Parts: sequence; structure tokens; C-alpha cells
Amino acid sequence: MRVVRERPNKLRGVWSKLSSYDEFKPFIALLALFVGSAILSPHFLSSYNQRILLLQTAPLALLALGESMIILMGSIDLSPGSAMALAGTVAAIAHTTWGHPLSVAILAGLATGALVGIINGLMVTKAKIPSFVATLATLVAGRGMVLILTGGQPIVGLSKFRIFTSDILTVPLMVWLFIIFAIFNFFLLKYTKIGVEVYAIGGNEEAARYSGINADLVKLGVFALAGIYYAIAGLMMDARLEVAYPWTGWGYELDAIAASVLGGIQLTGGVGSPIGPVMGAYMLTLITNILILLGVNPYYQWVVKGMVLAIAATALTRGLRYVK
Repeated sequence: MRVVRERPNKLRGVWSKLSSYDEFKPFIALLALFVGSAILSPHFLSSYNQRILLLQTAPLALLALGESMIILMGSIDLSPGSAMALAGTVAAIAHTTWGHPLSVAILAGLATGALVGIINGLMVTKAKIPSFVATLATLVAGRGMVLILTGGQPIVGLSKFRIFTSDILTVPLMVWLFIIFAIFNFFLLKYTKIGVEVYAIGGNEEAARYSGINADLVKLGVFALAGIYYAIAGLMMDARLEVAYPWTGWGYELDAIAASVLGGIQLTGGVGSPIGPVMGAYMLTLITNILILLGVNPYYQWVVKGMVLAIAATALTRGLRYVK
């Protein structure tokens, strides 16, 4: 009897310890969705479908990594979709219209993303505009710039961007990129001074300032880094489509926020795993993927997707005293 009683206690202890990790709940949710999808569709586990799933996840994962850093600071960013579209457009124009080599075009795209992030950071830190309003302005202005630069027409001739979808050890380069940046993000936020300051600002910005943290400089740096992440996502979309569409990334800001929440990032700031948003991005893409495989009407897909998101978010936030 004693052995029987000790075993449940040990299991509860292990479960309690695992639950203390920020990555645990998102991982369990991802695992449940993955197993459920494999049961529902015999085509889900095919190598072709898994490749497509990873290629679709990569741009969203980069957006989610950038968005999550800003949410961890207690702010919000509504510009990821427009920023990725603008960066992808500039890179496409630099390559096809201005005739620059691919390397220069990529640098132009990255610089554009960083510039968008810096503008967001300056509006928040220097102009003291709430991040919601500041990034909403960037969302609108950024999309307008894309339409001006493209004339509302897609930019074709981006075959050289296929380098991002080319295989390295049987895995597409863009998949390796989002894995590398996920690892970089984890070490940046968990094991560096900047990471400590990001969590401190998100937990209590006023206390962080009193402790000597230059909150404005940290915010500016994080917004700029997030902008670079968005630009990489834009380059990935250029590679996947081989066309720079003026409406690329439309609505992706909401997907980036949803992926962050599914990854365990609390919208109150200061709590969450740096790599959770990658799992959230994969879950979000997986939900759409399995609905397509099951032949669900596209109109109903939105309803089902919303219900699954609500259930997943409820499970992930269960036990919190409050959310904003």
C-alpha cells in the first residue's frame, strides 16, 4: 500500500516540476494537437505535408519571436504584417528594378525592417505615444508605402530568392533559420543582461527605471531587433511565393499576437518563454493545415480555428489570477 501511495506522489511531484517551466504547457498543447491531427488525417504525417507545414510556419515564427519580445516588455506591436511586406517589397525592388545582387537586396530588406522598428521605438520612447497607437500608425503607413512602391501590382522575377527554400541536410534553409533565431532568442532573453531587463520592464517598468535600467534604450533596441525579425519573415515570403505581393502579411499581426499567447506569453508582460511563440506559431499553422486536409469549408475554417484558439488559450492561462 505504501509503494502504491508513493508512486502517485512521485508522479505529481514530477508533473509539478515540469509545470514550472514556461515551455511545458505550450509543448503539451502542441503535442495534443499533433497527435489529434495524425489520428484525424492519414495524410498529416506524410513527409510532403510536414515539409509544407514547416515552410508555412517559418515566417510566422519569426513574426511571433519579434512580437513576443515586445509583449514581454509590456507593450504591443501591430506592425509585423506591414513591416514584413515593406521589407520584402524593398528587397524585391532592389533586386529586380535596381539590379542589385541578392546579397545587397537582402541587406536592403533587413535595413528596412530595422528602420521600421526604430521608428516604432522612437515613437514609444521619445514621443511617448502608447505602443498600440504608435504601431497602429506604422501598420497603416507601412502598408501605404508598400502600395506606393508597387503601384498595387505584384513584383515578379524573384527566382533567386529560392535560396531560402533550398535544402540543407534535407531541411529547407528557412526552417533552419527560424530554428537558429529561436535558439538565439532563448539565450538572449534568458542568459543576457538585456533579457533580464526586458522581463524587468514588463514586470514593473517604474521599478525597473528606479533600479537603474535605461528602459527607453532597451525598448528601442528590442523594437529594432523585432523589425529585423519581421524583415526576415518578409524575405521568406518572397522566397516561398517568388513574388512580392502588395498584400503580403495582411492580418499577420494578429497571428503573431495569437502565436505569442499560444506560446504562453502573458499579455500583461514580464512572463513567458522566449521560445514558446515558435511552438505557438507551429500550432496556429497546424490548425489551418489539418482543417484543409479534412476538407473543411474555408468559411467554417475561421469559426473552427477561433474555437480551437479559445480552448487552447483557456488551457494555457488556466490558474492565472488575472489577465489584461
